[in-house]
Amino acid sequence: MLYYLFDYLNRYFEIPGAGLFQYISFRSGFAALLSLLISAFYGKKIILYLQKKQIGETVRELGLEGQSQKAGTPTMGGIIIILATVIPVLLLSKLDNIYIILLLITTFWMGGIGFIDDYIKVFKKDKEGLKGKFKMAGQLGLGLIVGSVLYFHPGVTLRETNFSNTSFSAEQMATVKKDIKSTKTTIPFFKNNELNYADFITWIDKDLASYAWLIFIPLVIFIIMAVSNGANLTDGIDGLAAGSSAIVVLTLGIFAWISGNIVFSQYLQVMYIPNSGEMTIFIAAFTGALVGFLWYNSYPAQIFMGDTGSLTIGGIIAVIAIATRKELLIPLLCGIFLAENLSVVLQVGYFKYTKKKFGEGKRIFKMSPLHHHYQKSGFHESKIVTRFWIVGIVLAILSIVTLKIR
Repeated sequence: MLYYLFDYLNRYFEIPGAGLFQYISFRSGFAALLSLLISAFYGKKIILYLQKKQIGETVRELGLEGQSQKAGTPTMGGIIIILATVIPVLLLSKLDNIYIILLLITTFWMGGIGFIDDYIKVFKKDKEGLKGKFKMAGQLGLGLIVGSVLYFHPGVTLRETNFSNTSFSAEQMATVKKDIKSTKTTIPFFKNNELNYADFITWIDKDLASYAWLIFIPLVIFIIMAVSNGANLTDGIDGLAAGSSAIVVLTLGIFAWISGNIVFSQYLQVMYIPNSGEMTIFIAAFTGALVGFLWYNSYPAQIFMGDTGSLTIGGIIAVIAIATRKELLIPLLCGIFLAENLSVVLQVGYFKYTKKKFGEGKRIFKMSPLHHHYQKSGFHESKIVTRFWIVGIVLAILSIVTLKIR
């Protein structure tokens, strides 16, 4: 909203400073600062309100050290993250941008699913929360929306670029190149690193290119479900999910800014995605919200994000990665989420296999998800979180390096 106001003031009244709102870098910095202030200032008020209403976490007895002290800690803290993200985005971004619209839909959609889950746990006293099939149905629904919009919407395009000629200026490239609909994505670490999902079907017949959505949309659904569930599983100890997610989101912000900048995308020889740079404002606000929330969520946590936060975080990360054509980087960039997911899958699978074969179930880890294995091994949760953050930073650096290493 402020963007349109200052754009009007700059265009018709030439008020000094109003032109700053034309720059993505200025609006991103403003959004990050504003979201940080909102989450830090209003976060305390929300915590006090939740305590007053006795909206506290019901902790399962898992035999973990310090677990009993967490009982009654306010949950549904994801509301802080959502508010601190959405308010700056509404104020500072171009609200007619298709990527911003998709990210706002994702935020409210996944936040709604998580809120229902937390509501059932807290007010209905049902520790299981929303049944898994309903969660999956909600994630599937979002995947259908996101996949369909990214595939069919005319505003989601790539700009054809010939990297053999790097002497073009930005102005020349803007005039001689055209925007096209495409299902191309980026394969990390490979030269000529573009993969077109349409190739999975056009090898049968080139006329089948118009049916590439049969490949693309199911893939989008799978990614959204995998990442959101990974973020949900990671939210098990104080500060782990918020800190790890902030690292991932900040890295995706770099990719979004480069992909949306015609000069830097040409220099680094990556896909130029018109209008995608606007996502940087959303990402900056989201990062600020996560860091501000971490002020209260770090050990010992004064509030938990609940599924309201974790499912929202995972959904947003997945959509940003897909929109910036970096979804194949998710196993590397979101390696913490992947490890948490795999630890559960391996634990459950091995237990069932050994029980069927030997009559007694055996375990690979002392407990899953993975962070609980380290807790059972005697590590303090603060040490676990810090080391997971360090691993996350290393993975983020490796992901950024893929811009040049091929």
